[in-house]
Amino acid sequence: MGKKVVVVEDDPDIASIVETYLTSAGFTVTVAADGAAGLEAAESHDVELVVLDWMLPDTDGPSFIRRLRARRRTPVIMLTARTEEDDRLRGFRAGADDYVAKPFSPRELVARVKAVLSRSSAEVPGVRPLRFGRLSIEPQERSITVAGRPVEFTTREFDLLYLLARHPLRVFGRDELLDRIWGDERGEVDRVVDVHISNIRAKIEEDSSAPRYIVTLRGVGYKFAATEDETNGDER
Repeated sequence: MGKKVVVVEDDPDIASIVETYLTSAGFTVTVAADGAAGLEAAESHDVELVVLDWMLPDTDGPSFIRRLRARRRTPVIMLTARTEEDDRLRGFRAGADDYVAKPFSPRELVARVKAVLSRSSAEVPGVRPLRFGRLSIEPQERSITVAGRPVEFTTREFDLLYLLARHPLRVFGRDELLDRIWGDERGEVDRVVDVHISNIRAKIEEDSSAPRYIVTLRGVGYKFAATEDETNGDER
């Protein structure tokens, strides 16, 4: 049986197309026509990804993601006709892992599903945990704790934080971060890196307005501002 994907889409024609292509690619697909049914299906322990429409009869995409994120960190790809930059940024702020605009190529959607699943299941063999004071990153488990408490991260949030934390004090420009984390899926949203950094800060910083870990160099990019004392001698 293939990996399980939930498609939350109230347009039966679009839902049928997505289901057909994903099934042909080897996935096991469950279709839900509204947010309530979609959440119920997505909260199954063996569901590995959700393809989500923005406008649903009983909710919207960002609200759905926030409710899902309160329980699980299942990756979410938004599939929507809302293509304005502010809409995309709102989706990313809510925790979407990727964003595909309608009208869409079913083959591209399948490729993006595979790419997100590949990132979310990737392991980093032989790599020790990274610890920076109250912040701990477990690469093999792809988990993060702050002051001993687990914190939920999307796939790209984790990848972005892990990249920065592996290279303390190195400055990364936005274009380099886009290339290394988003690659060919970087899309057309210039501020997507800033939105993800903002989300990460809200989760790991004691005061996100005065960040201790990820700092901004205006006009240049971002760096992970760790010190030797904070790392306690762990490998970087």
